[in-house]
Amino acid sequence: MNDNLPARKSIRLGGYDYSGEGMYFVTICTQDRKCLFGKIMNGSMTLNNIGIVVKDVWMALPKRFSNINMVEITVMPNHIHGLITVGAPLAGARINDNRVDNFRATARVAPTHIGNIIGAYKSLVYDLCLKTEIPRNNFLGKLWQRNYYEHIVRDEKDLERIREYIENNPSNWSEDELFV
Repeated sequence: MNDNLPARKSIRLGGYDYSGEGMYFVTICTQDRKCLFGKIMNGSMTLNNIGIVVKDVWMALPKRFSNINMVEITVMPNHIHGLITVGAPLAGARINDNRVDNFRATARVAPTHIGNIIGAYKSLVYDLCLKTEIPRNNFLGKLWQRNYYEHIVRDEKDLERIREYIENNPSNWSEDELFV
């Protein structure tokens, strides 16, 4: 172990089973926050070819993971915001109800961890971009930032606040902290 390296602090909620039922608000950024997915014009996002791939792959993820639903996505020039349900339509962050030892066997395939979903998504988008006519010089090396932001949706009020944020994100682009 190298003591000179900074210790990375986990941004995940300790004790929470991310393979359990729940709804998650996810933000995934491009490497170095490069604007690769299109442009904001008059408060609306106009997707380019990469942006279309980003959106289409997101919406197709339930074909890969049978127990998830992609509730919505907003593609921005250098990041995406999405809502994902795993299992139930909306289950809050009830840590005691979502512990690993409370897992019940079902007819479903093994539980899907939100990290697996995001990892597969990033990989699928990158591979598809490499296989299409999208110029590779747009994202040589890496397309995505190393990690992602995730928030466990706790209740309907929380969901409404997040949906409003997602919906208004393009019109608030110039004030967005991810705006470069």
